[in-house]
Amino acid sequence: MARQPKPDKDPEYLSTLERGLSVLRAFDQDHPEMQLSEVAAATNLSPAVARRCLNTLVHLGYVARYGRRFLLRPEVLVFGSAYVSSMNLETVALPHLQYLRDETGDSSSMAVLSGQDILYIAHVSTTRHIRLTASVGTRFPLHATSLGKVLLAFQAEDVIETYFAGASLKRITERTVTSADALRARLAAVRATGYDSALDELDYGIVSVAVPVFDRERRITSAINCSTSTTRISQDELVRTRLPLLQQAAREIQAALQKHPYLAHSLTG
Repeated sequence: MARQPKPDKDPEYLSTLERGLSVLRAFDQDHPEMQLSEVAAATNLSPAVARRCLNTLVHLGYVARYGRRFLLRPEVLVFGSAYVSSMNLETVALPHLQYLRDETGDSSSMAVLSGQDILYIAHVSTTRHIRLTASVGTRFPLHATSLGKVLLAFQAEDVIETYFAGASLKRITERTVTSADALRARLAAVRATGYDSALDELDYGIVSVAVPVFDRERRITSAINCSTSTTRISQDELVRTRLPLLQQAAREIQAALQKHPYLAHSLTG
């Protein structure tokens, strides 16, 4: 996750809190357990500061110590579940995603922009086997997903330029967009058509289509998609059959957001 720039001389900014949160974020699928030196390196903190953060988090129950290694404890799930419940995502988004899954057999997801990634905030899985697994909290590179291109395309120009200034357009498959010019052209197409479809860009055998979800001021809040295997359906057929369903679901979610304005405020920042 890309860090937000630290406010200059802001007396309300707590650097100690920032450091503690950076320690929690350092643990991921590739680093489920780390020694003190590894945490310090991952967070750019001194070993002394990293040790104090870890010891505090151990005391609070969010981190466990196993010999010389540290790892997260289930207590950290409280943060995510508090967001889902307090924002009423199960009321606003899940029924519409479940309808999409039931009607199509595809996985259906809702995601937001998070630095150079997308972050899943709601997900309904297909009962069929596909290569990619996803759940709430899953992150994928923005440039390799239909959700990501939709989310970026409708951002303000300064947000788009900030993304390109720091973007690492890593090749994941032979079809991944790795050229800034090609990605800009793709974003322009998204703005013109109102959707994006990706084929074999994040993984081979995966096809998806995504549309934006706006608030009442026409600011993008999130994006929703349908995703399935290329063995089930072609890209053209996916767009033809799923796009109207997605657009209707987006309109219904937008209407629900008007009844839960705090969620819209949360999603737009």
